[in-house]
Amino acid sequence: MAACWKRLEEEPCTDGGPAAPPQSHFPHKAFWVSMSAALLLVVAALWFTGHLGPSGQALQVVRITAPDQSGVLINQSAVVDQHNDLVTFSVTSPANQTSTVLFDVKHGVICYKPVEQDSCFLRRMEPSDYDNARSLLGEAALKSPIRLSGNETRRQTEFLGVLAAGRVDASALGGPLRALCRDSAVHWTRRVEGAGRQRLVYFCIDICFPSDICVSVCFYYLPE
Repeated sequence: MAACWKRLEEEPCTDGGPAAPPQSHFPHKAFWVSMSAALLLVVAALWFTGHLGPSGQALQVVRITAPDQSGVLINQSAVVDQHNDLVTFSVTSPANQTSTVLFDVKHGVICYKPVEQDSCFLRRMEPSDYDNARSLLGEAALKSPIRLSGNETRRQTEFLGVLAAGRVDASALGGPLRALCRDSAVHWTRRVEGAGRQRLVYFCIDICFPSDICVSVCFYYLPE
């Protein structure tokens, strides 16, 4: 036995018995190495597809405070979903009624859900809309609250005409839009130059962005 210990590094020790098959443990070791590699691939796939890890990390609530033209503070907040390129505004009126505006950057659509209305109104995003939404999606802007100065804030009014012939089936919308407009009539709108004297403004929604821009979006139905 002593001689066997001395020659351990030179050749396998048999101690007079039958020689063991060389490297008999290799197939067993290779099996576990393969299983570990497969497990790592599964974990990586789940992580990159968003099925693993804290789901709340992609969401952040940002409150934007800005005075309106009369000096009253506009009460609004935005839920920023960087993973899905979504910004959802909740705008509360002085009468404590809240409207919702959803910017779906991935699909290039804005959805307006006014308070006390069983309707949703859609509009295609324009370059300025992408800039405003990305000012919130950018990491540097994700701080709350964001306070805008009344003297430095630029204000503008947009008029959108509701297309009576542009009604959309809500079930055909994407996930976030479908959830917002469930059990509501959905209409497409288009930008127009002004409401016109012969037309009555139906409602307006004020939205402020971190880029010191406040937009009053007003809707009315187009005669068709």
